[in-house]
Amino acid sequence: MNKNQYKYLNIKGAILDNYQLQKYMEKIATNHDLNKESSIFTYPIPRLKENYNYIKKTYDLLNKHMKIGIEEHPAGEWLLDNFYIIEETVKTIENNIDIKKYKSFSGLQNGMYKGYARIYVLASEIVAYTDNKITDEILKLVITSYQKRKTLAMAEIWNLWIFLEIAIIENIRNICERIYSGQLQKYKVENIIERLLEKKDKSNQNFKLEKKLYKEKISYKEMKYPFIEHMSYRLKKYGKKAIPYLEILEEEVSKMGISTSECIEKEHYDMAISKVSMGNSITSLKEILRINFLNLFEEINGVESVLKKDPANIYSKMDYKTKEYYRNKIKEISEKTKISEIYIANKALNLCLKNNEEVKKHIGYYLISDGYAELMNSLQIKVKTPKNKSSIYINSIWVLSIIFSIIISLYTYYKTKKIYLAIITGILLYMPISEIIIQIINYILNKVVKPKILPKMDFINGIPNEYKTMVVIPTIVNNKEKVKELFKKLEVYYMANKSSNIYFTLLGDCTQSKNELEKFDEEVIEQGIKECNKLNEKYKSNDKIKLFNFIYRKRIWNDKEESFLGWERKRGLLMQFNKFLLTGEENFRTNTIEYNLLKNKIKYVITLDSDTNLILESGLELIGTMAHILNKPVVENGIVTKGHAIIQPRVRNRFKSQQKKFTYPNLCWTTVE
Repeated sequence: MNKNQYKYLNIKGAILDNYQLQKYMEKIATNHDLNKESSIFTYPIPRLKENYNYIKKTYDLLNKHMKIGIEEHPAGEWLLDNFYIIEETVKTIENNIDIKKYKSFSGLQNGMYKGYARIYVLASEIVAYTDNKITDEILKLVITSYQKRKTLAMAEIWNLWIFLEIAIIENIRNICERIYSGQLQKYKVENIIERLLEKKDKSNQNFKLEKKLYKEKISYKEMKYPFIEHMSYRLKKYGKKAIPYLEILEEEVSKMGISTSECIEKEHYDMAISKVSMGNSITSLKEILRINFLNLFEEINGVESVLKKDPANIYSKMDYKTKEYYRNKIKEISEKTKISEIYIANKALNLCLKNNEEVKKHIGYYLISDGYAELMNSLQIKVKTPKNKSSIYINSIWVLSIIFSIIISLYTYYKTKKIYLAIITGILLYMPISEIIIQIINYILNKVVKPKILPKMDFINGIPNEYKTMVVIPTIVNNKEKVKELFKKLEVYYMANKSSNIYFTLLGDCTQSKNELEKFDEEVIEQGIKECNKLNEKYKSNDKIKLFNFIYRKRIWNDKEESFLGWERKRGLLMQFNKFLLTGEENFRTNTIEYNLLKNKIKYVITLDSDTNLILESGLELIGTMAHILNKPVVENGIVTKGHAIIQPRVRNRFKSQQKKFTYPNLCWTTVE
């Protein structure tokens, strides 16, 4: 599309106080009728690029004039010092809004701004009526006022900063037009001074009129205020010599119905206003980067206020990513059904209020869990249940397998004319064909279906008492050096996941041997206890439970292996440890854990391999995941029917060439309750 086909928005406004601004926002909200989409002809990026090019042209002119001694416009000082901010802002905007995204915003259906994205118009109104002065207090005020009459979509609020920056860049361009024009007039003045007062020869002139910039001759009709102001200023510097020219200037200006002093006064006023506006614009571009839009979003978003009413009191305690997941789910439903986000959120809340079951009182149950179908039914939208989807998946496999088997059978019959051979071929190939189809369907689904995240509680400020967790490394230790190495790892994990109610234990397994006891056993035990004491002394806490502990197993005879070893190896070690946490029963040779202090208090166990890392705050995130009400396991007849008893995050290998990169640990959770 040709850039000339795009329209651009340039709203002019007066400065309003807070009360006036509130009332004005309510008024325009009342007048806004909406379309589902914005017009692509109002896409702001072509105009943004044009604005940037003009601003850059002004910046280049100011630099050029500064070098040749022409005084720059007061507002130009802001531009010269802060052009890099404008440059970075434009790049950021271009990277954050494409034409598809812009079109998805609700557009205005009526009025002089018909077709423009509502949020674009609103942002431009805010900028116009605050003289480019943007703060989080002003944004809270105007958005709250607007939403008294019309509710903004989450995507609109979240992208408000982009359109504020676009509107500010537009205003900077307007100021630059005045700066550019003023600088050209000053250059013309300098050219006249050189020719008339300094009597310089054309070849010696410093200020030559370039054809591209200074085509037209100067006449009284073109004597704009910057020209008059600067000419008067320059002539007065020459004293008596310039008096005849000052008189001519006064006479020519009087033809315009105004005096020279009035022109100078008006120009100085305009220069002061431009300087303030440019200063506000640059300051606001910086301020927008500092504003915490996450907090602002949560304060002014209508959907957020509904979600916070969650009867289970879970939503407000979740982490940001999970809250965003819930909000995006509402946004997704809204886009598919064309139903208001607020209406959907209220429907989910009403369903919560009708239930007394703990999990069903949580609003997320209806957004991302088993209650989703119930929510959609309340919205009178038909959806496929998990059972329907499973049937489609299974039926697709066997139907496609049969079709391809029949095709091959027919081809075989066509070639051989033997029906029994065709039937046998079809039957024999059915299984391999079905396996191929399963692989193809799974590959397609893997590319098409988005993975779901597990909701999490926010434990970044500390793990609650009811979720005490033990981090363990179960591994064979046969020398004190390995014990030292593993305790160093546990110390790092503690520092990366520092919180109350999280503890660290090295589960030392014994080696396989023909002897029940080995010489190095005592050395390992002594070093393990020593390392524990050293770390507990180093990281003292008010908690009576020791932060660091060491366990070393006994060897028992194994008839099949015909040797002494730890029962059931690593799996057995974890089972024995969990049993100890539950009952106090232990089969360990050494155990520094005081069971009386831990009795029935450890909720979860994080299991780490000796070659994996528990990276920064990952332990807190995992505990937050398991603690979420939708993830809590429901056990029926010894089987987990809902939720999770064990979770294992994605595993990422770290190679030597990637030593500096963070990795995800190979973690396994075990519920010991």
